[in-house]
Amino acid sequence: MLAESTLRFLKWGKSMPAENVIIKVENLTKVFPGIKALDNIQLSLRGGEVHALIGENGAGKSTLVKILTGVQPQTSGTVYLNGKPVTFRNAIEAQEAGIAAIHQEASMFPELSVAENIYMGHHLHKGKAGPLDWKKMKKETAELLKKVGLDINPSTLVKNLSVAQRHMIEITKALSMNAQVIIMDEPTSALTNREVEDLYRIIRGLKAEGKAIVFISHKFEEIFEICDYFTVMRDGQYIGEGSIKETSEDEIINMMIGRSIDCMYPEHEAKKGEVLLEVENLAQLGAFKNVSFKLHKGEILGFFGLVGAGRTEVMRTIFGIDEASEGTMKFKGVPYSPKSARDAMKMGMALVPEDRRKQGIVVHQSLTRNISLPSLAKLSSKFGVINSKSENDYVNKNGNEMEIKSAGYHVDVETLSGGNQQKVVLAKWLGTKPELLILDEPTRGIDVATKAAVHDFVAKIADQGVGVIVISSELPEVMGMSDRIVVMHEGKMTGIVEKKDATAESVMRYAIGGVK
Repeated sequence: MLAESTLRFLKWGKSMPAENVIIKVENLTKVFPGIKALDNIQLSLRGGEVHALIGENGAGKSTLVKILTGVQPQTSGTVYLNGKPVTFRNAIEAQEAGIAAIHQEASMFPELSVAENIYMGHHLHKGKAGPLDWKKMKKETAELLKKVGLDINPSTLVKNLSVAQRHMIEITKALSMNAQVIIMDEPTSALTNREVEDLYRIIRGLKAEGKAIVFISHKFEEIFEICDYFTVMRDGQYIGEGSIKETSEDEIINMMIGRSIDCMYPEHEAKKGEVLLEVENLAQLGAFKNVSFKLHKGEILGFFGLVGAGRTEVMRTIFGIDEASEGTMKFKGVPYSPKSARDAMKMGMALVPEDRRKQGIVVHQSLTRNISLPSLAKLSSKFGVINSKSENDYVNKNGNEMEIKSAGYHVDVETLSGGNQQKVVLAKWLGTKPELLILDEPTRGIDVATKAAVHDFVAKIADQGVGVIVISSELPEVMGMSDRIVVMHEGKMTGIVEKKDATAESVMRYAIGGVK
């Protein structure tokens, strides 16, 4: 039964004025073999409005966006554009109709210039069928870059840009199409605080021009800062909608997951065992130096710092991906100097990387192949032949423990939502039974319910005696999960804070290098 607040939003949302509706979605349904991804979805996007599309990973948001942008056709239901029913056969038709999407994973051509990327698919010509007008495209690119606050030469190759700059180029491309509707999927995931403010400025400008903005984010502070209206989806269904000013974070969470989350972080009291990992004066030239700490069995050690602090680089060195230039390490009391990640895995370590798509999963392989990948040796005969029954039993056990939502373990990982992809990465390492688990930004880009599931998982394995290191850029998360917090600033350790002494102010003071 729906909560009273949900019912209120359903009723209130449907009575909203219809003027200036650019896109209206009615009873949209999408069925894949074995799964109904969308079930009678409703959505209205108005010009001059920033509309938050909210839901857990797997709620159907990505499928809805793919239909609106012509990537996939709907099974049934209707999309109206400016009052007329439309069906886009491909992405180009959607672009020509004025619908642009900026995806979480920037899809660009690194060997081409900024101008070439921005006008890819809609080049400007001299005359109707004349040669390409590169002079005009470069001039207009320069004007658009200025509009979004980027001081970049249009001839610069995209491969030479930062991740944040590439995201801003995606936004610039949408502006070049003069789109009526701009869909932004987790647009701030790779941006600094200053760049986020620049993005907000751009969004407000687009809103003032009468554009309809769809804003997809798992960060509630962003939704409440920049959005006017919201629609909530759950398990492929429309749950409700309403005005941001008339709701609260708790009410939206209740709509998202069908229940309230009283506490995002499970109760965890470290039952410290013996020292598992000891790091002394560890350094990597140009990345970090003088890093020293101890991790006990059963302890959750948090690592916090702002962009460029060197946290990820420290973990890559511990896991043998990069080589230390100075310092020593001991694992289980034995000197430890890995030459590769394979050495770390043999010792009983596991690393869930920051970029799950590029480093954590093989996107075009099945869930089965991904989950069993680190354990193929023990699932194979002495001749290297995989025992299918053993592999399936292994995958079912670990995949079910992580409660992965999919049409089956035979489907490719790329078909899953971001949160379920992260669960695949966790299931992959869970089966190796690690003694030390390193989690680098384990909840980045996933919804609130999946975050809670990850937090429960971390507490559970720590209670089993596993030593856990958690890197997070979200201060509430690292404070809520950790028994102790190592804080870094510009490649140096600035402090270690005990859980009982941790406050947002004390941790952040160390993070900005303010404590000597």
